[in-house]
Amino acid sequence: MTAQDAVADGSGYFLYHSIGLFPDKSRLVGEALTRFARIWGTANDSQWPQSLGIRAAFMERWRAKINVPSGSLTTAENVTTALYSFIGSLPERYLKGKRLLIAADCFPSLHFLLAGMAEQRGFMLDTVRARPGESWVRDEDFIAGWDSGVGLALLTFVTSTTSHRCNLEALVGHARKVGSLVGVDITQGVGILPFDARSPEVDFTVSTTLKWLCGTAGAGILHVRPELLHDCHPELRGWFSQENILAWNIDAFQYAGDARRFDHGTPSVIACAASLPALDWHASQDLGKLLAHNRTLTGAILHEAPKLGLEVVSAVTESERGGSLMLRLPAHVNPVQVIDRLRSEQLYTDCRGTTMRLSPGCITTAAGVERLIVALGRIL
Repeated sequence: MTAQDAVADGSGYFLYHSIGLFPDKSRLVGEALTRFARIWGTANDSQWPQSLGIRAAFMERWRAKINVPSGSLTTAENVTTALYSFIGSLPERYLKGKRLLIAADCFPSLHFLLAGMAEQRGFMLDTVRARPGESWVRDEDFIAGWDSGVGLALLTFVTSTTSHRCNLEALVGHARKVGSLVGVDITQGVGILPFDARSPEVDFTVSTTLKWLCGTAGAGILHVRPELLHDCHPELRGWFSQENILAWNIDAFQYAGDARRFDHGTPSVIACAASLPALDWHASQDLGKLLAHNRTLTGAILHEAPKLGLEVVSAVTESERGGSLMLRLPAHVNPVQVIDRLRSEQLYTDCRGTTMRLSPGCITTAAGVERLIVALGRIL
C-alpha cells in the first residue's frame, strides 16, 4: 500500500475517541451542508421551518439511539453546556447542603464546571480517586462513600483516559437505594457499546455526536427523565424555552412542558445538519458487527503490546473496556516524537502524557493495525 492509498482508505486511523470517520464521510457531510446552504440562502420564508426540521430529525435519531421517550431530549453545544443547563435547573432541595459525587477520571471539563458551581449552588464536590498505582476509579470505591448525603452522582460510561467501562447496573442500582439523582456521560461509549437510558433508567444523560458516532463538533445532547422534567427550571433560558416560542409577552414567561425548556436562545442548527449524515449511517449499521470489528483489532494490539515494551493501561477484560485501548510508552520515549513519526506514516493516534490512545473503528483495518505494530517496533 502506498502512502497515498493509506491516506485515502483510513486504514491507519485510530482516533475514534476524538473524531470518528465513516465511509464517504467527506462527501456526505459536504452534500448535507450544501443542502443547508441552499435552504439558508434561498429568498423565501422557508428557512426556519426547514432548518428546525433538520434539528428535529437529529434529535429523533438520538432519541432512538438511546431509547428515550419523545420530548425528553434536546440539543446542546457540548456535554459541558448540557450539564450546566441541567445542574442550573434543579431546585435547591436536590443539591444544597449535599454532596455531588464524581470520579477523578471523568472528562475534565465537567469537573472544571462543577468545581466552579459548587459554592454558588451550595453543594460539596466529592471526587473519588483511583487507588495508588491504579489507572481508573473502581466501581466499588465509587460506591463505598455513596450514601444518602449524595444528592447527585455523575457517572462516566467509558473514560477518555483508560477506556474503563463502569458497571451501570450496579451504580444506578445503588443510586436508587440511597435516593440520589444519577446521570451519565456516555460520550466515549455511545456508538460502539450498547446504551439504553431506560435500562437501567438514569435521571439524565449528556453526550456529543463526536467520537464513535462520527458527527461534528457542536452537536451535543441532553436527555432528562420525563418525571424529573417538571422539577427543572433552567437558569439558562430564552425564547426557545417556551411552549410557544413566539409568546413574547415579557411578563408572562412559561417553560415548555418537555425537554425544550432546556433550550434558550436561537439554536444552532448547522451542527445538526452536518452530523445527521453520520447518525443516518450509524442507524443503518449492525452495532454488534462494529464492536466485533473493534474487538478483533484491539485484540491484535493487546497481543503485541508486551513485545513492544508497552504497558497496557486499559482493562484487559473486554466487558470492562470501551472501544479504546490505552498503552503507556516507556519513560525514555518522547510521546510527541512518537506521534509525529506515526503521522508521517499515515498512522493517526494521540497521547495524553505518556499514555497512547488507540481507538480502531469501522474504517480502520487489520492491515492498518499491522502497519502500526511494525512502525512502533521500529520507533521504540
